[in-house]
Amino acid sequence: METIAVFVNDAAHAQHLLQPMLAAADDTHWVLVACPPALTRHVGRWVSKAARRAWRDRWSDELFAQLEPTLPASGRSRIEKIVASRPLADVSARLLARLPGARLLDARRPALGRSDEPLTLDQPPSDRAPKWAGTAVATTGLAAVLALAD
Repeated sequence: METIAVFVNDAAHAQHLLQPMLAAADDTHWVLVACPPALTRHVGRWVSKAARRAWRDRWSDELFAQLEPTLPASGRSRIEKIVASRPLADVSARLLARLPGARLLDARRPALGRSDEPLTLDQPPSDRAPKWAGTAVATTGLAAVLALAD
């Protein structure tokens, strides 16, 4: 039985990436690892740890509810759900220790202007989001607003 650990932060993006794999996956152990977004420092200051945990659980339950129907539900396939805590390298190391030979699939939607946290310690830093991307988007949006104002 093949084991695939899928790190997810957006259901639609993950479904798009998983679509080619689902046709060939008959007996697969799917480990869905929800990666909830981090609360900003301003919000996190006013929210208790119990409220944060409850929000993370609610968020991950909604994500799993969207993803589970797309995964094959045959008798030999299994679905396991985990809510990740930071850092993700520790989560993946624990997963690989518990499930040797598991494949890690990064199905997280990239954030604009921010590089993703690596899944393993030996993974090179993500270059999907250059540091100037956020500034370029803001400048382009401002230019569009000024052009429409004329």
